[in-house]
Amino acid sequence: MRYTTLRVTASGVVLYEQHLERLAPEGPAALEAFARFAREARPGIYAVTVRGGTLAVEPRGGSALVAGMPARLVVSPFAAQRGAFPKPAPPSPYDAVRQPGVATLLTSADGSEIYESCVAAVLGWDGARFICVPEDRPRVASVAEAAVRAVLPHTRAPLRTADSTPLVLLNAVAGPCVVDTGRPPPPPEVLEMLARVLERSTRRP
Repeated sequence: MRYTTLRVTASGVVLYEQHLERLAPEGPAALEAFARFAREARPGIYAVTVRGGTLAVEPRGGSALVAGMPARLVVSPFAAQRGAFPKPAPPSPYDAVRQPGVATLLTSADGSEIYESCVAAVLGWDGARFICVPEDRPRVASVAEAAVRAVLPHTRAPLRTADSTPLVLLNAVAGPCVVDTGRPPPPPEVLEMLARVLERSTRRP
């Protein structure tokens, strides 16, 4: 089973190729079903589940991620794991660490590193490049982060909770989003770069 959440605009599915790759382990029938959905879908937000070539689509009302919302730190429910993993369908351990109106940043067991948020990848900005968490850190394999790594300068390094590095939360539905972490925000052009990546990834098959 594979699960993803996505946004459809008038131009098509945002991050179409990346969502296709996320669903690919379910086989050719699943990809054909997803392509049919992508050709016909009206603008909106959708949860898509694929099991053995059968596609189930559920409209969603919006993203839980909003610019400027307060943030908090909580130990990741997956802190004991290593590496990225497929996005889990609800219900999942993420449900227990989500709080309405708050961006929960998920950390290592000792609280020293940020791995992701409860609904998005977390990227740092060092003034010239994006900072992605090291590959062995436990987190959802983000389709949005994958698109950024494919086309924009980046490096991999721990995102330390004690640092003041500007952070951006990024997912396929809300796009780039800066929340209130107490850190300086990244320059507006950084968010514009990320928004352009998502815009250029949008298409219909």
